[in-house]
Amino acid sequence: MDLRIGHGYDLHRLEPLAPAGAGKPLIIGGVRLDSTRGPIAHSDGDAVYHAITDAILGALAMPDIGQLFPDTDPRHESQDSEVFLREAIRRARLTGYTIANIDATVILEQPKIGPRKDEMRATIASVVGIDVANVNVKGKTHEKVDAVGEGRAIEVHAVVLIRHL
Repeated sequence: MDLRIGHGYDLHRLEPLAPAGAGKPLIIGGVRLDSTRGPIAHSDGDAVYHAITDAILGALAMPDIGQLFPDTDPRHESQDSEVFLREAIRRARLTGYTIANIDATVILEQPKIGPRKDEMRATIASVVGIDVANVNVKGKTHEKVDAVGEGRAIEVHAVVLIRHL
């Protein structure tokens, strides 16, 4: 098959940053944002990188991020999520695929990602090795409904198109 599509999803609970809580610094798409709340995660909790990683692995019909990098493995404690994304890209290349396009939707009440979206797109494009024109990041809210809407979680969906070289 010349083209494949993968969908990735991630959700992290958000809590106050240390020392007030157990939240880690808020990193979205490789960009650290100013926030009083951050993810509860075994790794650094970059939900965009996690969703993109799973989308790539899904398109390849390979094990998901949780199988490759289990949260029970101490080697991944506070791990930079770029490591996971680079492994998915490596696996794609080993099987003769390249990333053609990435579209990610970040669902988060605060902080607003609009002012930093272009930086996220450029960072993702650089890590993946594609033109920034082939990467999109959108910000949405949950209109104050459920844990995401109440600011207690971040949710990300990502769709990736890969093509065989």
